[in-house]
Amino acid sequence: MKKILIGTHNKGKFREIAYLISKKYKKISPISLKIKSPKETGKTFSSNSKLKVNFFAKYVNYPVISDDSGLCIQSLKGKPGIYSARLAKKHGSFLNAMKFILKKLEKKKIRKATFVCSLSYKNKGKITSVEGRLKGKISTKILGNNGFGYDPIFIPNKEKITFGQMSKKRKIKMDHRFIAFKKMKKKIKI
Repeated sequence: MKKILIGTHNKGKFREIAYLISKKYKKISPISLKIKSPKETGKTFSSNSKLKVNFFAKYVNYPVISDDSGLCIQSLKGKPGIYSARLAKKHGSFLNAMKFILKKLEKKKIRKATFVCSLSYKNKGKITSVEGRLKGKISTKILGNNGFGYDPIFIPNKEKITFGQMSKKRKIKMDHRFIAFKKMKKKIKI
């Protein structure tokens, strides 16, 4: 069976990416190989996903896929953006980070937001990168217990509920990671 390393320590991301990859692959987590995460020093989602895929590829001799993703909120000048996970760390949890964001948006009329995912795949030294974007808006309160990260405050365009209120299957077949993955499948067999 072919192996692929999914370069993330985020269990939610790991599950989503593993679900999208063909069943022909055995999905390996860096946690099981005791590989730590690299420092994210890039200034864009793309540079961070490439940085991660290069880092994890040093440890294995089979394909690696990594993503960098985050929530960009229009009235917060695109923040938290590439600092989405770091904002949660700074506030102690994603729940606290969501409360912080909702407080910031209290008096804002514009609640537009975009979930962005940059996906990078490396095999035999060659890197393929794609980006998926999903537009939506920020809800007025935290809704739903499904998903992970900022899912309970993000309502995709044309939807009436947050990712946190959706079933896993419904969310996984429409989110930013799925959009990026569809683009990736056009370039490589995965």
